[in-house]
Amino acid sequence: MNRREFSKSVLAAGMGISTGATTGVSTTAANASGEYYEEPTKRLPVRKFDVVVAGAGTGGVVAAIAAARQGAKTALIEVKGYPGGTVTEGGTALHSFYNLWKAFPGVAKRQVVQGIPQEIVDHLLKIGGCSGHAEMTEGYTYDSVCTCIDTELYKLTAFEMLVEAGVHVFVNTLLVGAILDRPRLRGVIVESRSGREAFYAKSFVDCTAYGDLAAYAGARYTEPNDYPVCNSVGIGNVDIDKYYAFLQAHNAKGQLARGLRSGQPDQIVRAGAEAISVPGLAEAARALGMGMITTTVHDNYFMFIKCNFKMPVSPTNRDQFAKAELEVRRRMAKAVEIFRKYVPGCEKAFMARTSPKLCIRRGRLIQCDYDITLPDVLEARHFDDEVMVYGFHDSAPRYQVRNGGTYGIPYRALRVAGIENLLACGMMITSNHDAHMSTRNTVCCMGQGQGAGTAAALCAAKNCGTRDLGYGALRDALNKAGVYFES
Repeated sequence: MNRREFSKSVLAAGMGISTGATTGVSTTAANASGEYYEEPTKRLPVRKFDVVVAGAGTGGVVAAIAAARQGAKTALIEVKGYPGGTVTEGGTALHSFYNLWKAFPGVAKRQVVQGIPQEIVDHLLKIGGCSGHAEMTEGYTYDSVCTCIDTELYKLTAFEMLVEAGVHVFVNTLLVGAILDRPRLRGVIVESRSGREAFYAKSFVDCTAYGDLAAYAGARYTEPNDYPVCNSVGIGNVDIDKYYAFLQAHNAKGQLARGLRSGQPDQIVRAGAEAISVPGLAEAARALGMGMITTTVHDNYFMFIKCNFKMPVSPTNRDQFAKAELEVRRRMAKAVEIFRKYVPGCEKAFMARTSPKLCIRRGRLIQCDYDITLPDVLEARHFDDEVMVYGFHDSAPRYQVRNGGTYGIPYRALRVAGIENLLACGMMITSNHDAHMSTRNTVCCMGQGQGAGTAAALCAAKNCGTRDLGYGALRDALNKAGVYFES
């Protein structure tokens, strides 16, 4: 082999996946029975970071911004072409930046989630993409405020804030594996149209919602399958004021909030009822698993109407998930028909937006160093290592945080058990379903993200594991970043 041929062979070996991905050709054969196929060994190009955040969803966006602002070279991996996750796909209303003060006369109003999540709201307000923290005037035993957002502007705002913070954003990129040196996670394997690569880092945060990174890393987990999946349809050519009048005419008790809509203050931005007795409508909505509550920041547009479906197995099951995708899309089309038929001002309604795939409320439940309990939530318990406080429960008024107070999310609840440099946040933590009905909510996930991203960056800077990080340093960093604590 001459020098030129040797150089070419080394380059091909080093780029391994690039040649394979381009041609799609492999010389390795399946076994004689055809029961499996053995992939050829490949040398993957390596990129090195301080922190890798998997998933650019509700918590992942905030985690990545927080890590980068701490000076960490941060990679954010996202399978879709934009950041935002459930915030932009599941509900379009953020619950909740405040304590439940309106349900408890005499309790002080407090904004208990601030920091980076509030910065996102501030950016959206500047470009007409948010209602502001609109106070609930009806249904306030559920929440005292409703913060409605424009889904498309949220995607743009999140993307811009990530880039401004210096995050290396890898969208259209799939997380496909983990590189382990137990009990330490050394890197992750990703795949995109650019090929297959390895990202090495010192610290990692799993914000995938499904717990993909934790599962690849060998973390202990269960799959409770204790929620329905859903998709939300945005409906255009509608009138939310007439919708609210329709609900009132039928004595449908529900929710109402007024805020900024199409740039005008004191407009209805959230309206709907938990149940409605209109013959035909009630039965049709129930059959579709359709909610009757919606939000908007624009005239003539319902930002979302949810349709739910309970899968027989965990949403990690690809084949059953595909069946659910079709079923829910059929339901959304019928939902639009129902609004056309029954609701004044919706006679010419049309489907304007859907989520690109089903939203989940829980996939894998990852075992962490601490498991938040229902008494922790309802009794407003606080901890000596908390990264945020929170005061909303999605099952209110049945369950409420005591006396309109808050409970703490402890740092130890984010540390993945058995792995020394991996944190998890969002809907992957908290085993008890009723406690999870609080910790899984959007603003709580955002706050957890700021705590996890900050901790990951500090661990990377100190070259230590998540359990070796002193809480004092973490608390100081969170205080400086505007995170609210009760004391």
